[in-house]
Amino acid sequence: MQSLTITFTGPEALELRSVPVVGPGPGEVLVRTTKTLISTGTECICYAHLIEPGTNWERMVRYPFAAGYSHAGVVEAVGDGVSEPGLGDRVASFHNHRQFACGPAEGFLRIPDGVSDEAGAFYALTTVVQNAIRKAEHELGDTVVVIGLGVLGQLVVQYARLCGAREVIAVDLSSRRLAVAAEHGATATLCMDAEEAREPLAELTEGRLADVVYDVTGNPQVFASAQRLARRFGRLVLLGDTGTPSRQHLVNDFLWRGLRIIGAFSGDPPPEATDHHFWTRRNMALLYFDYLRRGRMDADSLITHRFSPLDAAEVYPMLLQDRGETVGVVFDWTGL
Repeated sequence: MQSLTITFTGPEALELRSVPVVGPGPGEVLVRTTKTLISTGTECICYAHLIEPGTNWERMVRYPFAAGYSHAGVVEAVGDGVSEPGLGDRVASFHNHRQFACGPAEGFLRIPDGVSDEAGAFYALTTVVQNAIRKAEHELGDTVVVIGLGVLGQLVVQYARLCGAREVIAVDLSSRRLAVAAEHGATATLCMDAEEAREPLAELTEGRLADVVYDVTGNPQVFASAQRLARRFGRLVLLGDTGTPSRQHLVNDFLWRGLRIIGAFSGDPPPEATDHHFWTRRNMALLYFDYLRRGRMDADSLITHRFSPLDAAEVYPMLLQDRGETVGVVFDWTGL
């Protein structure tokens, strides 16, 4: 069996390659892909190689590079010893943009009834965001600022609302992204860059500024501006990684106002649940699915663009040039 796979072959170059699929072997499942979600920030960095020498990005991105890590599909075959997931189950995983995925059964999480495949494809990103939310240690009544309203930022808005935030203030240069944020819990929107946002934020908060600020941009220049939006002893969460970290720097606000800067990464959650660390990726995803089924979160309406994977060579240049009009961008594999 052959599987089409979106592969970055060099800076701003990609191919839709056909690769053999072998399996499933014992303990494995074979999954036919239905939807994959583009992680626009991460994948644009990898596609364009916007990467400094000596960074983790340089070690991770080696061409040819299989793109993507947000995947949903249907189980086509199971290997010996597999009881779950079963044939015909809809599943989500961290697999990349490929027509068929094969791997250990524990790497695929069953998507429950009432949750769409597109929402299921958010599995990877929603666990990244939940990890950041937990590390931020929210308190009831927090004022939260979210800078950057792509997919991750939109999920932060919804989770902050669920955590009991009094205000969720969205900051972005895209009016379309801000409108989506307002539909999902943002109490105020500021259509400007982070450097301009301090005075309007002070007016909205009667001078107190934000308890928690999320920099979800991946833009190194935003880091300094984000520090100026946090109140004294406030928290700044870096959730959008950058391929050029040497351009990020601390400002006086960090020291003079005693800020906490918190890094959140997809590899932080523990692999297995314990009494002290219950929130594994799997448990976070199950919580996300429960929120979706109860109508307390919404992922489907975050999808703004749908493409065939056959159009990938046009999709990534579009995202690289101007992704401000996009939020969720999905590849639909069902027509192949």
